[in-house]
Amino acid sequence: MTKWPIGVFASIDAGLGVHLDVVRELKVPTIQLHAPHAETRNAAAAESFLKKCSDAGITVTAVFGGFEGESYADIATTARTVGLVPEETRAARVQEMKEISDFTKLLNCDTVALHIGFVPHDTASASYKNLIATTQDLLDHVATNGQQLNLETGQESADHLLQFINDVGRRNLFINFDPANMILYGTGEPIAALKKVGHFVRSIHCKDAKWAAPEVRGTGWGQEVPLGDGDVGMETYLRTLNEIGYTGPLTIEREIPQDRERQKADIGHAVQLLTELRTRILDTNHGTL
Repeated sequence: MTKWPIGVFASIDAGLGVHLDVVRELKVPTIQLHAPHAETRNAAAAESFLKKCSDAGITVTAVFGGFEGESYADIATTARTVGLVPEETRAARVQEMKEISDFTKLLNCDTVALHIGFVPHDTASASYKNLIATTQDLLDHVATNGQQLNLETGQESADHLLQFINDVGRRNLFINFDPANMILYGTGEPIAALKKVGHFVRSIHCKDAKWAAPEVRGTGWGQEVPLGDGDVGMETYLRTLNEIGYTGPLTIEREIPQDRERQKADIGHAVQLLTELRTRILDTNHGTL
C-alpha cells in the first residue's frame, strides 16, 4: 500500500458510515468498516462483501465494533452507555467484540477497533482493574486471529490513554487517532495529543470539529463540521502525522447519516482537500504518493 491512501468510514447495515456505492462513486481505495449486525456477521456475508470490495479495488483496513444500547445524545449519556466501560454490559460486549474479531478475520483484515468508553480515572478502583483484565482477555483473543486492537481517541486525555495502554501491557494494543474527538469531548488539543501518543498510532480519522464554549467544554459537545472548516487545522495535522512516521490510510469520517446527500458531498470535498494536502506535504518531503 502506498503512503497515505485516502479512506472513508463505511457501513453495511449498522453504524454511521457511508454505503459501498458511495465509496465506489468517490473512487476511494480503502475503508474502515463498522461491524454489521450479528445476523450478517457470517462467512457467506464476508465472502460477498469481499467480492464487492475486490471488484471495486477497495481494501478493508479496520473493522469497528459498536453495540446496542450505546447513545451519544450528550457527553454524560455517552459516559454511561458507550464501549466496554459500563459494567452491566461489559461481559456481553467483550464477547461480541470477540465475534467481531472472528468476522474481521473472514474479511482478511488484521485490525479491529472501538471506542472503549470513559476509562475510570481511579486506577486503584475495582472497575478500572476489571477493565484492564477484560481488555487483556479481548486482546488475547484478537491475537489468536493475528490482529491488533486500536482504541479510538476522544474520551480520555492523551496522558490517561497512555497510562491505560501501559497498564494493559499487551503488544497488540494501539490507537486510532481522531483529532476531532479531542475537540468534541474537550479532552485536549489534538496536535499536542498526537505528538504525545504518536508511537501508538496505527490508524487515524480525518474529521474536523469546533470547540464548545469554554464554560461547557468537557461537559457539552463541540460541533462536528466538514473537513477543513473546524479547529483541527488539517494541514498541521497531516504534517504532524508525517513527522511521527504514520504511513497508513487517511480515513475520512463524517457523522451525518441522517443527510446522506450532504454526507456524500462533504466526503467528496474532503477527498479533494486531502489529496491536495497530501501532494503538497509529500512532494515537499520528497515522499511517494
